[in-house]
Order: sequence, then C-alpha cells, then structure tokens
Amino acid sequence: MTTHDERASLADLTTTTERIRTSVERVIEGKPEVVRLSLTVLLAAGHLLIEDVPGVGKTMLAKALARSVDCSIRRVQFTPDLLPSDITGVSVFDQQRRDFEFKPGAIFAQIVIGDEINRASPKTQSALLESMEERQVTVDGHTYELPSPFMVVATQNPVEMEGTYPLPEAQRDRFMARVSIGYPSVEAELEMLDVHGGAPALEQLRPVAHADEIVRLIAAVRTVHVAGPVRRYAVDLVTATRNHPELRLGASPRATLHLLRAAKATAALDGRDFALPDDVQSMAVPVLAHRLLPTAQAQLNQRTAEQIVAEILRTVPAPAGYAQPSGARGL
Repeated sequence: MTTHDERASLADLTTTTERIRTSVERVIEGKPEVVRLSLTVLLAAGHLLIEDVPGVGKTMLAKALARSVDCSIRRVQFTPDLLPSDITGVSVFDQQRRDFEFKPGAIFAQIVIGDEINRASPKTQSALLESMEERQVTVDGHTYELPSPFMVVATQNPVEMEGTYPLPEAQRDRFMARVSIGYPSVEAELEMLDVHGGAPALEQLRPVAHADEIVRLIAAVRTVHVAGPVRRYAVDLVTATRNHPELRLGASPRATLHLLRAAKATAALDGRDFALPDDVQSMAVPVLAHRLLPTAQAQLNQRTAEQIVAEILRTVPAPAGYAQPSGARGL
C-alpha cells in the first residue's frame, strides 16, 4: 500500500501537524475542530474559506496558521477599489532597459491571506481563479509559476452584511472547504481576555515548521490509499447533491476531487495510510455545502445547504464491509 519511506513521512506528519496545531491554538482558544479543519486543507493542498460575523477571529486564524509555517506570506485587504492587477501583478515599462518588467502582485506568496474577500467586486475576485486552480498567473501573455506550497486563506463576512458582494460560483468552487468559527464558549472567552489582554499573542508566534516540510507532508498525504468502494461513496454523495429537489446547483466534479483529497488528509491526521467512509463523511459538510445553491422554495423554508448535506449523508448508504460510524463528525 505504501513504502517504508512513505510510512515514515506519515509518521512525521503527526509530529509536525501537532506542533502547528499547538502554535495556532495559542491564539485561537476553544476551537480545536476549526484548527484541525484548517490543517486538513493545508495538507490536502487546498484553499480555505473562513466565513463568519465580524470580530470572531477569522483573520486571526488565518494569520496564526501562516505565522506557524516558515514561508512567504502576503496579506491582501479586499476593498471595492482593489484592482485585479493589485493581486496578479503588472508589467511596467523600464526606461533604462527599454523593455517591460513584470512586477509581481500579492498572489506571489506561499500563503496568501485574503481579508474580507467579498468586499471586492466580482471582477477583482476573478483575478484569483487561475492562480487557485492552476498554481500560475498569466499577465500580458506570459505565464508565471507560483511557489509551492501555495494556499489561499480567505475570510468573508456573511453576504447579508452591508458592503459585501456574493462570491461567484466559480470562486466558491475553488475553495476546498469553508469553516465558520462561531462565538467562543464563556471559558474560552475568559481565557482570551487573559491571553490577548497583555502582549499580542499573535506577535509572539514563531514558525514551527518549514515550507519544505509541508511540501513533503502533502506528498505523503497523496499516498494514502482510498479503496474503490470509498471512492464510489464520495461520488454517490456528490451525485446526490445534483439530483436533490431542494438544490438548483449541485456540487461539481472538482468538489468530488476535493472531497477525496480532504478525506485522505483526515486519515493521515488520524495516523492511517488508508481512508474510511467516516473520513469522507466528516469532510462532506465543510467541502460541499458552500458550493451548493438551494432553490427559492428551500430558502423560504429556511433550509440551509448544511442541513441538506446532512440529510444526504443520512440517506446515501455507506459502503458495506466497513465499520459504520456512529455519526458524521463535524455536523
């Protein structure tokens, strides 16, 4: 199933991700599921969308994850007047050389933090499409490769908030998973007052892993075995979203691929070199829900995409021959 060297890499994964998790949780208190999902997306070579109301720590989570890895980081504050060239870069005429010189934009970093991404216009948001899918940027007919690892961590406020634009469907589909932080518990909020009441905890974070380590761990995650029945289960779940009467837009084939990669990363985080149906179930809501568009009637009935995915998980049978999970984690 895996070679000895690959198994060693998976063993290293547990140690490295534990260091990163501990580092991030020094800043983000009482949200272990959110931190784990962020690590899952990182190891699956995906992009993360953090959506919630202002003030709950969306940008703090993105910065803590970025600062915990020794790599290049760029932060982009998305505003209505942000231009696509601010993100991708622009060719500038050099008077001395009598030629155009490319000035890289903010996307040329290993971890790119897009703060309040839905405050920029759809035209500016579309500047991310090529880079997020193909890990490259094309400007004036020239293609530039992006560094590895490459991850976009974007935050957004709920669309009903003032001054926001809805993310285009193509943009949402390129994010592997969406997570909501939610309000902290009373105990976590009290601890937050102690931690953040003095010196800024984020400023004290130091890298606990190198970018090259993350590249190797991503390669190790890809070696995780997924049996045929588990692959078929992932396809069945995605197909069910396309046929559901309360959805006018189901999940894409890209969503199937992202679901499988996320299930592999989940298995690796649990110390396994094979994926189970439980891994697929645990990632179904974070990976699928943000891509789905409920019908107008479903919205009138106050049915959310998360509720519909949870219903699909209950109705689509898991493959036989595996231990049935007691329930889908993360719901």
